[in-house]
Amino acid sequence: MAIYRTKTYLAADWSVDINAIDQLKTWNDSNYWSLSFTDAHDVTQARDSSLNCSIKASLKKRLDVSKTFVLVVGTKTKNLTNGGCQYCSNYYSATRTCLKGRTVDFRSYIEYECDIAKDDIPKIVVLYNAASVDKSKCPEVLKNVGTHAAMQKIQDGVRKWDYQSVKTAMGQ
Repeated sequence: MAIYRTKTYLAADWSVDINAIDQLKTWNDSNYWSLSFTDAHDVTQARDSSLNCSIKASLKKRLDVSKTFVLVVGTKTKNLTNGGCQYCSNYYSATRTCLKGRTVDFRSYIEYECDIAKDDIPKIVVLYNAASVDKSKCPEVLKNVGTHAAMQKIQDGVRKWDYQSVKTAMGQ
């Protein structure tokens, strides 16, 4: 069965960079702006109480239908650890195994998403929730992959969202 890749996958530190994700969605949902994408997060959802491996399986389903991967990089993105099996209550450190018999994966959700995107998704866009591109904040696997752009600009001494930079980076 062929997989049709028609969606855009948004990855970010949702606890810190939600403002950037919200701005992307605002531009996407607006009749005024011409940025347009279909969010892969509408495909399937995992409950917050799910096991890390269950959440990663849900993420994989979304990644599999995505033609574009957008990573929003903020101040903490590169150092996120949430999602690694070592932080799961079912991980048994003495034997480095899962008490549920599942495969152990120490990657954070962001590392997992970026690894799959690099190997499987045709278009990668890295957007910085800042007025400049700082690749030292980007996860290593995507540091030199795809299109990198700042989401903000400083105009008349005021930080503002940079719609044109984002639209250009996304190829629209």
